[in-house]
Amino acid sequence: MRQEEAIQLSLEYINEIVLFFATNGSISYANASAKKLLEYGDHLLGSNIGDVFPGVFTVGESVEEQAKPLLGQFRELDAYRGNRTCFKVEVSFSCFDEDLYVCIATDTTEGSYLQRKIDQVQQEATEAAKVKTEFVANITHELRTPVNGILGNILELKDIEEDPKKQRVLALVERGCADMNAIINNILDFSKLESGKFTIEKREFDFREMVRYVESNHRPKLSAKGLEFTISIAPDIPQKVIGDELRIVQVLNNLLSNAAKFTSVGRVSVEVVKTSRIADRIELFFLVIDTGIGISKENQDKLFQSFSQVDASISRRFGGTGLGLNICKQLVELMDGSIHVESDEGKGSMFSFHIWVDLPESECNQAGEATALGTYATPPYEMSLQDHMKDSGMEAMRTYGTDENFTEIERNLNKLILSVEMENWEKAESFANVLRELTENAPKEMKNQALRMKMAVQKEDYDKTAMAVDSMRELLTR
Repeated sequence: MRQEEAIQLSLEYINEIVLFFATNGSISYANASAKKLLEYGDHLLGSNIGDVFPGVFTVGESVEEQAKPLLGQFRELDAYRGNRTCFKVEVSFSCFDEDLYVCIATDTTEGSYLQRKIDQVQQEATEAAKVKTEFVANITHELRTPVNGILGNILELKDIEEDPKKQRVLALVERGCADMNAIINNILDFSKLESGKFTIEKREFDFREMVRYVESNHRPKLSAKGLEFTISIAPDIPQKVIGDELRIVQVLNNLLSNAAKFTSVGRVSVEVVKTSRIADRIELFFLVIDTGIGISKENQDKLFQSFSQVDASISRRFGGTGLGLNICKQLVELMDGSIHVESDEGKGSMFSFHIWVDLPESECNQAGEATALGTYATPPYEMSLQDHMKDSGMEAMRTYGTDENFTEIERNLNKLILSVEMENWEKAESFANVLRELTENAPKEMKNQALRMKMAVQKEDYDKTAMAVDSMRELLTR
């Protein structure tokens, strides 16, 4: 087969329209696609290019001047069929010699249709997101109004009510209102983040004052549970930085609230170091470490998903919507960082995240002048959760029968009976939970006694609680 025949055969069966026409506009060649799409059939040969593209070429006039602006370019034009209907094509024109031009055109009807559908879907999605955001904003406002109304009345009643039992009920309602407000805020933040309307607001603030504020929010609750709480800030972190203080506090508050919620015995610690500097920006690395219930390896991937709990029992026992960590993840990413977790089930968790903040001019040329809050030794990002567990002595404390374990059991028994004497049954129940954890690996008799003690505390039965405490102490001395 000669080369010319091979080329002609190839042109004949391609999907694009191919037309050869002369200077006078007469079409001398049309491939199969051209005849089919233009619906001229064999009558296309001898027709004028101006019949196919009347918006560009005029029948009866030379195409030489008319074609010059089109040569070597891709243009979107209307191609007219034999019945004078038209469709969109992407077309290019070339000149082979003084009296031969070629036109190659692609039918864009399907592509244009699909693009319109895509645009329509995107528009509908945008409208739906807008409606959802407005709905969430309205409904959260409507929810917050009655909750705050209830909370205001509860605070007034607490000031005038003297009956201890009624005070406990009021405290529970107050706590429920606070939890409800926290859930409402999480839903609103989540909606803003999902719709892309959440923005990071940067301003200068005192970094250590921010950490002290976070500490003041959590130390009372952690101390009430008998947990050790430490904070460490590397000395080379500047006093002043530029970033979104409110959102950094929100992430730390969420991680510390989870640590307090899931930790009954041991400690919670926060450590902050500076890990990098580029020009006038620094990278800050935060660790929040607890000795709580921990998370299994297979469940750790669920932590940062929306509306996700490790399992249903977590939600029933501890509460929560499953939004907090997902919000933290998105906030940290908006601050050019990422968040991670390392955890061992039954031993504790270490959440770490890093963010970038800017340096004000006053701090750009200073280094290492700020004083540390607490002590700072080995860079925490080089230590694993196991290292922290060994440093804190938690392994020995959780192992029933060790001196550390017996000391911690006795300490919590004293706190529990003191809480019972003060009729603070809520705090007594938290110490009962700690004692159940401390006796998890104990002989059956001790484990059963710890369970009976917790049931007595839940029923607010003073006599049975006191008997259970005495029985546990007797078992410890054997």
